[in-house]
Amino acid sequence: MKTLYLVRHAKSSWDNPNLTDIERPLNARGLRDAPFMAKLLKDKGVRPDVILSSPAVRALTTAKFFAKELGYDESKIETRDLIYDRGAKQILYMIAELDDGIESAMLFGHNPDLSALAHFYCEFPNGNLPTAAVVCVDFDVKSWAETLEKKGTLRFYENPKKYFKNKKKKT
Repeated sequence: MKTLYLVRHAKSSWDNPNLTDIERPLNARGLRDAPFMAKLLKDKGVRPDVILSSPAVRALTTAKFFAKELGYDESKIETRDLIYDRGAKQILYMIAELDDGIESAMLFGHNPDLSALAHFYCEFPNGNLPTAAVVCVDFDVKSWAETLEKKGTLRFYENPKKYFKNKKKKT
């Protein structure tokens, strides 16, 4: 059995136009949602064997919130450039090449790639993953390589919008 957690980075800030895309930090909502979602997963008993993250500040910061809450050594988070800018197909192959001694992997990345992966791996009921959303997929396989050909089962899908009401700005 293999378990994959796909986590879209929390909401990022566009306040500083001098920052490149990869440098954008989390905004106030992201700083609220990332620790909240991390605690939600801790309460579900989630304990990943490996955490992989895009090098983008918003993704890596989100990953660090999760690592801290889940008791995962933050210094062991692996950043992978291809999660940032190479597309869903490359991420599929990266996952397929994970060491088979790893039973559960948590991946922090971006849309549209993570939404595409969720739809590829299981019967995902939504369109796109919102920020800070988590999809957990279980695979009845012995090798990560088998995830290229065998669909998994959606164990859960969580997102902050389930727990926080959006306050619409009055115009």
